[in-house]
Amino acid sequence: MGTLQSQAVAAKKSTLTPKAIINQKFGSKALYTVEEVEESSQNDCPGLAIQQKRPCLYRCCLQLPELSVVSEPFKRKKDAEQAAAEKAIKKLGIHLEETIPTVEEAWQNLVDRLSYLFSSEFLSSVHPLSGHFRAAMRRSEDLYGCVPISVLVIFDAKLNNLCKIINPNVESNLLLGMSIVATAAARPACSLLLLKDSLSLKRQNLLPPDVLQSLETSDSRLSESIQIQVVRIPSSVDLNLESLALNISSGSYYLDVIAQALETTNASGILISKTIGRASSETRLYFTAPKHCRLDLEQSSNPLGDVTNQHEEPTNVRASYMAGQQVYGDAVLASVGYKWNTGDLFHEDVTLQTYFRLLISKIPNGVYKLSREAILAAELPVAYTTKSSWRGLLPREILCTFCRHYRLAEPVFSVFSKCSENPETSYVTCKKLKEGNLIEEKGRLDPSAVGGQSEEPGGAIQCEVKMFSKHQELILHCLPTKTYKKETDAIQNAALKVISWLDALFKEYETSLQKLSSLAKKLEIQFYSEFFVQEFKVLHLVPNLWISTVSGSGDDNMLENSFTVAGQATGGLPSSGSFVCISYSVCLVTEVGSLKEHVESNEEFEFEIGNGGVLPFIEGVVTQISVGQSASFRVELPPKEFVLAAADDALTTLSILSSGKCSLEYCVTLLRVTEPLEDRMEQALFSPPLSKQRVEYALQHIRESCALSLVDFGCGSGSLLDSLLNYPTSLEKIVGVDISQKALARAAKMLHSKLKANAEMNLPTNRIESAVLYEGSITSYDSRLCGFDIGTCLEVIEHMEEHEASLFGDVVLSSFCPMLLIISTPNYEYNVILQKSTQNQEEDPDEKNQLQSCKFRNDDHKFEWTRAQFRDWAIGLSERHNYNVEFSGVGGVVDVEPGFASQIAVFRRKEDTKKLEMAHHLEVIWEWSKENI
Repeated sequence: MGTLQSQAVAAKKSTLTPKAIINQKFGSKALYTVEEVEESSQNDCPGLAIQQKRPCLYRCCLQLPELSVVSEPFKRKKDAEQAAAEKAIKKLGIHLEETIPTVEEAWQNLVDRLSYLFSSEFLSSVHPLSGHFRAAMRRSEDLYGCVPISVLVIFDAKLNNLCKIINPNVESNLLLGMSIVATAAARPACSLLLLKDSLSLKRQNLLPPDVLQSLETSDSRLSESIQIQVVRIPSSVDLNLESLALNISSGSYYLDVIAQALETTNASGILISKTIGRASSETRLYFTAPKHCRLDLEQSSNPLGDVTNQHEEPTNVRASYMAGQQVYGDAVLASVGYKWNTGDLFHEDVTLQTYFRLLISKIPNGVYKLSREAILAAELPVAYTTKSSWRGLLPREILCTFCRHYRLAEPVFSVFSKCSENPETSYVTCKKLKEGNLIEEKGRLDPSAVGGQSEEPGGAIQCEVKMFSKHQELILHCLPTKTYKKETDAIQNAALKVISWLDALFKEYETSLQKLSSLAKKLEIQFYSEFFVQEFKVLHLVPNLWISTVSGSGDDNMLENSFTVAGQATGGLPSSGSFVCISYSVCLVTEVGSLKEHVESNEEFEFEIGNGGVLPFIEGVVTQISVGQSASFRVELPPKEFVLAAADDALTTLSILSSGKCSLEYCVTLLRVTEPLEDRMEQALFSPPLSKQRVEYALQHIRESCALSLVDFGCGSGSLLDSLLNYPTSLEKIVGVDISQKALARAAKMLHSKLKANAEMNLPTNRIESAVLYEGSITSYDSRLCGFDIGTCLEVIEHMEEHEASLFGDVVLSSFCPMLLIISTPNYEYNVILQKSTQNQEEDPDEKNQLQSCKFRNDDHKFEWTRAQFRDWAIGLSERHNYNVEFSGVGGVVDVEPGFASQIAVFRRKEDTKKLEMAHHLEVIWEWSKENI
């Protein structure tokens, strides 16, 4: 009895969509008209102008007999229609609770719905299900007019919703839904014939002669036979997938043809999954019902119970993972079916490549790779900067796609507008964003935040993400502490944190709960294991899905760690932050027999150096060639599913993969390099570039001080340390610290080759004895950084929040206590000159917009100080920590407005005594010693 009560409560919590409620009340009298509108037309906030071109939005007008309403603009037509229906409901005073049927009412509605579906009136409708009914009239002998119950449950949303009211578990149990339909069909009021042994329903009486004649007339207009490609998925993972061609004649029922491919006599015992992949797709899995699962009246007498496979049959692991439900026996993956407003049979070929693309789209990294059409080159980036510099699906779209693949509720994004001037009431705005809608949740809606950017002084925006289960339980919550000036940056970065964690979960499916929790904590994510595990039960299937282990592809994948270069160098090498464009081709090659098969190629593929948007070994090669040069190299195979998803001829590729040891052969050509906007602005005005002038400034102080040791705070890819190796200095030990592991990996590779070459040449000017790179925050104390002669921090602090920059200064001067500390940062007052220097250059529209809206030199800068602000900050540090400070700079003249382009503060320690407390918080990434050569 308790079960019945809980199910009744769940039924009362169920809600119909606003459009469904209007349809119940008015039927065909409700007229929806959708029109396109420009996004700028919804901007009613004074003083907020959006000049850039936006995509079209949709507004819906709903005309009812009693009134008409118009929705707000939305990104999708269906959202506009639902919003219009919701407005109408409010105006009509309809209470949603009144529209939800009780369980008993749902039973009666289900009987009525079944009677309508089998009526002659429904045969002439535009509903996709009517195509199945017409096809059933062409079936022969005992199957004439028989419609599989699984077809009714899958293809009729209204019938399915009624089943969910009776038992919510229908959502994840197709057989349970079929049991409920069979029970309803057996009621006397339904007048349908339940075929106990064939899982089908049919009319008890024949259709009227005029209806049958009209069906014969429509049959004469049917198209000729069609042939479709499908993929057969054997239940055993030891058997390969098969590509089949099915012939569907004009007089046959396509489900009967699929049944034959599954070695079953007819479609009556065929079960059908929900759509796989895109929501608009008709790609589904077809499989046979368990042998001993026949819906007779005894089984259907308790439709509130569970209908499961009592006799254990082998689970089809690959099909189950793809469908998100239990699949027994062999299955067929096909894209075929009837659609709205057409009596024709829709069909698309499903190839082996289709299967593998659907498989890799189940992980976030796979979604991103597919969006870039670069499966064997692209990689999910590690950071989001701006929409203009991101390539492929945006993080928020990737997360929404992921949730749809696993049939989770749409993720909810809530944006907070924070005003730092009044900390006690800092969060003045909280908006939920779901499916593109903005809803005020608490506080007052700040008009300046609607346009995506807070205009208040010191304003900052945060975004939280919540993921919910199918039943609306909270399974994941991410609230990053980092704030952004633009709403879109906050949203996309929060989404990227979530998909990065999910991607790590799928790459290491055997990761312990403790390790997952640790990674989640690092990414500021809280997940609720009891609900999360329930939603991702399919994860235990992952080990059996992949032909090879799912893992990342790093530099170690390169065979022999070498490559050959062709072509003449025409310029410098790409640097971190640069946008590069390459062309590449990938071939599958065998070690024995020299077989070679083209797999993937791309004429133009763009990515940002240092952002992780490309496989590491490709970036490693590209950073060592110049424009016009090509590089060829071989790498170990990634998971073979990715190779098969990229290959046009997956069958041949699969054959080669099975023939012996294989590798991938890449040929990469560097087409062009676009330096970061900041670098281009500086290069347009200064020769040598400001970056080189800053290095020369630091080098001058190193020589004058006769320093033996140097630590570079925020060393990045090691550009300063690398440059120092080109000049004779007194330095014997150099150390770099950075928070980016990828940047440190590039620095290590570059420094190792140069230090080794210099040591082997035994140059008298080369005195470097050791070098170390540490990963970690430069605001954390580590005793291994104490006692250095010189510390440098060039163009780093502006990438922090201002309070972090102050913390860094305090930690360095009070704890590390270098004799000399050199800090450089952009002079905000010089930006107007830099921006004017590029106005006459050829730029693409996105770049012009970026330049016009650019307050800072780099999108990643959290602040840029004027000369007065920088002096106040530096003088405050020097007074607190017993240092002298002097000011200088590079690029410009000190006495000419607006001063230097890069302003520099040089701190000199007054006393040599300092206390040392042992503490190690940094991780050694790379270490080199001259003694070990």
